[in-house]
Amino acid sequence: MDARSFVLLTGLLGFAGGAPPARAADCPADHAKLLQALKASVKPSGGPSNGGLDNNEWAALVARDGTVCAIAFSGAAPTDQWLGSRGIALEKANTANALSLNGYALSTANLFAGAQPGGFLFGLAATNPPNVAMLYDGDPSKYGGEADPALGRRLGGVVTFGGGLALYSGDAVVGGLGASGDTSCADHNIAWRIRQALGFDKVPAGPGPDHNDEIIYDVAPDKTSASGFGHPVCKGTEPEIAEQIHAGFVPRWAKAMK
Repeated sequence: MDARSFVLLTGLLGFAGGAPPARAADCPADHAKLLQALKASVKPSGGPSNGGLDNNEWAALVARDGTVCAIAFSGAAPTDQWLGSRGIALEKANTANALSLNGYALSTANLFAGAQPGGFLFGLAATNPPNVAMLYDGDPSKYGGEADPALGRRLGGVVTFGGGLALYSGDAVVGGLGASGDTSCADHNIAWRIRQALGFDKVPAGPGPDHNDEIIYDVAPDKTSASGFGHPVCKGTEPEIAEQIHAGFVPRWAKAMK
């Protein structure tokens, strides 16, 4: 592969690189809108919980070119949620954006089964390594705020469990969303709520039974997935909540195991 092809490929996949920062107009939503949607989605008022640990969360947005453009947390301070989840949310946003197309969406939850040993996506998590120096760069007191040091830069990274969704405006992908801080199943539910609140949920097609990028709980005890895009069932009530908010599919046999 020549240098020009490498630059093109890594740009399309959101690989950490030296691309110019995204303009504010390129971001699907600003910090204030993301924060509002996140806080409303973590512990919904008058609605069901997300089925997991009911932790506070991080959420992140990337523009279509993979540039980080908004980061927020739901607690009062960065330490009110898992500190490691800031990076996970960023990488989930990158993954969903990088691996979704205008006509077909893949959530990070849809990648789990294929990324396991022997799966058709095995090794995927190693294909676009994150820029580790960028992940820990800058003043930690600014993490999750309007001056987060990751803004305007590309982190890259690939995550193959729930919590990352592509964002759609019309029929086009306009970026990615990542949520992290709870079980991966609860993260998916939270991201689903956030995307809907932001108005970027008109998914054209996907591997789920509802023809979208819902989480598919069909990973059997023998680790196989009937759809090839399945995700393990978590221990809480996340699958039930996913069905209630139309964010997931649970086969009858999986319900019987709960």
